[in-house]
Amino acid sequence: MRKKVTMQQIADTVGVSKFAVSRALTGKSGVSEQTRDKIIRTAGQLGYFKNGFGGASRVAALEQEKEKELTPDWRKQTGTVLVLFPNIRYQNKDSLYWGPMFEGISARLNEKGFDILTLTEPSSDKVFSLLNPDAIQGVITVGAVSSALLLEFQRMQIPVVMLDHSDSAFHCDTVFSDNISLMREMMNQLIATGYRKFQFVGNIYDAPSFLERWTAFRMTLDEHNIPLEQNTKLFHEETEGLMQAVSEIPRSQLPEVFVCVNDSTALFVLEQLSKQDVSVPEDCAVTGFDNVETNLPLLATVDVNKSLLGRRAVDQLLWRVDHPSLPVERLLIHADLIYRDTYMTAKRG
Repeated sequence: MRKKVTMQQIADTVGVSKFAVSRALTGKSGVSEQTRDKIIRTAGQLGYFKNGFGGASRVAALEQEKEKELTPDWRKQTGTVLVLFPNIRYQNKDSLYWGPMFEGISARLNEKGFDILTLTEPSSDKVFSLLNPDAIQGVITVGAVSSALLLEFQRMQIPVVMLDHSDSAFHCDTVFSDNISLMREMMNQLIATGYRKFQFVGNIYDAPSFLERWTAFRMTLDEHNIPLEQNTKLFHEETEGLMQAVSEIPRSQLPEVFVCVNDSTALFVLEQLSKQDVSVPEDCAVTGFDNVETNLPLLATVDVNKSLLGRRAVDQLLWRVDHPSLPVERLLIHADLIYRDTYMTAKRG
């Protein structure tokens, strides 16, 4: 039997008092928002929030859910679904990446007869002053939202599906593109074409998808016995720092390919290489991911079906409403890799 995680263990791990942990986990004042988030995340990583989900009652609930799957309820679901955006400037409905996801969510909810309510992430202590929780069938989060707010939804027993993000403090269904398989496929093609010198570019800790792409990059190099000689300055979280890191690489030491965490990062790399009079792809090639910048001279990118991700998030939420006690699921959506044959030929030639 798994040993119960205590508040004192959480306090010792974070380096705060047990009192602070108690205030943070019960949503009371007395700790800063930053400390609260750190305590909640640490509690999730230690497994604190799993303590109440074991035992015979859990087994019985699972059995009931299995029976329910065999005799599905065909009733028409209705109500309101909350679509929650983070309070981050570039993560909104106008984004080339997040916008199509929202369009997919909206279209699917309309097909199913649901009302849709969109919010930019409010603080956890204000969210239910803005809406009636009894009227909300479920929540779809688009990108990263705070752990404290997610746990408030859990307390209210409102089902949540996270789109393109996950949180160690909060266990729920998630929908992602299949980042690892897609990055491995891209890297295998580049290596088969003849490339051997790579640098990965982007803030790998900015999103779970970015970390997965970096992990797949490393895995593929290892599988082909290609040494990993990563310039860690290229992980810089700020665009200016990233471009500075590119500019500091001597021309004689440029990689054959800058493998960028997404198309937006690739755009910045291409701009910097242009300032240095580096010819792309003849002197140095660049790849992207997500296919949001269609006019860039990219060697390759991944055409993530962003609208489909949104539609499948809705399907998963409606399934979860009918199966609240079954284990959480992680849905992975494959995508198409786009190769620029002209640039690939340049290397083969």
